[in-house]
Amino acid sequence: MSKILIIEDEPAIRRVLTKILTEESDTYKVDEAEDGVQGLEKIKNDDYDLVLCDIKMPKMDGVEVLEAAKKLKPEIQMVMISGHGDLETAVKTMRLGAFDYISKPPDLNRLLNTVRNALDKKQLVVENKILKKKVSKNYEMIGESQPINQIKEMIEKVALTEARVLITGPNGTGKELVAHQLHEKSERCNAPLIEVNCAAIPSELIESELFGHVKGAFTSAVKDRTGKFEAADGGTIFLDEIGDMSLSAQAKVLRALQESLIQRVGADKDIKVNVRVVAATNKDLKLEIAEGRFREDLYHRLAVILIKVPALNERRDDIPLLIEYFADKIASEQGNAIKSFSKQAIKLLQEYDWTGNIRELRNVVERLIILGGNEISENDVKLYASK
Repeated sequence: MSKILIIEDEPAIRRVLTKILTEESDTYKVDEAEDGVQGLEKIKNDDYDLVLCDIKMPKMDGVEVLEAAKKLKPEIQMVMISGHGDLETAVKTMRLGAFDYISKPPDLNRLLNTVRNALDKKQLVVENKILKKKVSKNYEMIGESQPINQIKEMIEKVALTEARVLITGPNGTGKELVAHQLHEKSERCNAPLIEVNCAAIPSELIESELFGHVKGAFTSAVKDRTGKFEAADGGTIFLDEIGDMSLSAQAKVLRALQESLIQRVGADKDIKVNVRVVAATNKDLKLEIAEGRFREDLYHRLAVILIKVPALNERRDDIPLLIEYFADKIASEQGNAIKSFSKQAIKLLQEYDWTGNIRELRNVVERLIILGGNEISENDVKLYASK
């Protein structure tokens, strides 16, 4: 059932619009308000999928209603209707977030098409929010230890800025979680986060992967290809394992950071990009610089903010929370009942030397859940969690 509110000060027009919509579909539940003040009150107290709102009204005009409604409920779809249609007003309402602008008397087909499209968009917005929450949960930072709380505080301070961030730490510590949190809490959160694992791409292909190429640039370049920097335009690019990037690619990344310009391989035309760069590495980049494998000028461009993710052995207090989180997640993924861990089992796991960090802990928890009893005991840990 789609809930639609009509805000219109002329009773005859309200009646006509209500009749048109209710006859169009029995899934439309239509409510009415006789002025902007009453309409806004209804929006505050109820969840509408769509609002059809007149612009010229006493007490509170439609533009004011639109501005207030979008602050209260940004996902609400608003279609503005006016008998005094002009281009300037239409542009203004669209900039303020209106879905569409229709002049009176409305063309029936145009009105119904607009209503259907607006309701479809509302459904997409809701689905995207649900999906975003699921994705966000996948990249949740679990832990309440001092090192993790410091990272969470740093993310809160840095996310809303445009500062570049370099994330360091051993493999398996969750550096990608920090990158995702920085993006999701930033003003770029509705734009893409593009991830590039620099260690997984052959050195001869990394430039094409990052910046794209034009047809004929090299033997296998049979058509133009967009690179990751272009794909991330308006959003964030996460350069994971940047310490493994070739020196020639580093030079191009440096130019992209300095000038916000990139060039596809084989092209001579510059492309403007608006991208926030977050990078991560498990290497000591200062040592890499000393040995001539990493550019010092690029390091200083990337490391405006440094976030060091600790090894699991440095945050053992978080292990019980991580075990509980992974046990719930694994049970949900496999459709099994959640298994609990005895205090002795948790204590023993806290004492292990976690050289593989959180990634290794997750694997061990999964193994224990598959092979252990209904409650994971100390003996299960000794049997199945051994190195």
